[in-house]
Amino acid sequence: MPIQLDLAVPKSLSAAVEERIRDAIVNAELAFGQALPEDGVGLAMGVSRTPMREALTRLQAQGLVVIVPKKGTFVFNPSPDDVDQLAAFRLLLESQAVRQSLAVAPATALAGLQGAHAAMHQARQDGDGRAYARADTAFHASFFAECGNAYLAKAFDSVAWQVAALRAQLSVPRSHEQDASFAEHAAMIAHFEAGAVDALLTILSRHILRSAAVYREAIRVLAN
Repeated sequence: MPIQLDLAVPKSLSAAVEERIRDAIVNAELAFGQALPEDGVGLAMGVSRTPMREALTRLQAQGLVVIVPKKGTFVFNPSPDDVDQLAAFRLLLESQAVRQSLAVAPATALAGLQGAHAAMHQARQDGDGRAYARADTAFHASFFAECGNAYLAKAFDSVAWQVAALRAQLSVPRSHEQDASFAEHAAMIAHFEAGAVDALLTILSRHILRSAAVYREAIRVLAN
């Protein structure tokens, strides 16, 4: 019997839909908990239901959307407990990535950190909170890019987009938090360059836990 394999949609179209919706969530164009009706969103993007459904399925795997049977698809809506669990998981992974990037490729990792911090500085000069959030994401990704462990990097990738969305949705509107964030990132660079692992990890822990507290408070305010 001949093999019949139907290729209904080019991967590029489905991937483009996925990327556009992900960017909209990460850049706060779509709010936490917002409904994403397949027909409505597909019509707005000029695509049929099939690539839309495929894209939403992948976005669910990334933790960015929730598909509820018979109710629809929604942008993920983190609870304070979700924030705490993400922070604990992120701290566990990123602490190891710091150690390994220092051991494996310190010069390359440092260049990534410095480049991201320069972008953060420019965003502050421009008053562009979303650009600051993107540079913040790039800063922390630098540890994983040079950690030499694909499994560790993949574990972080499983939550990286959710963390980026939390930054954009909950930190950007609170620009007064940016001063502390910028100073903490500068301190991390200094400790990384000096090879002071313990001091760096202390700052990293403070930074992640402080960010989690900001997110919890923002969620509380939005809920009232």
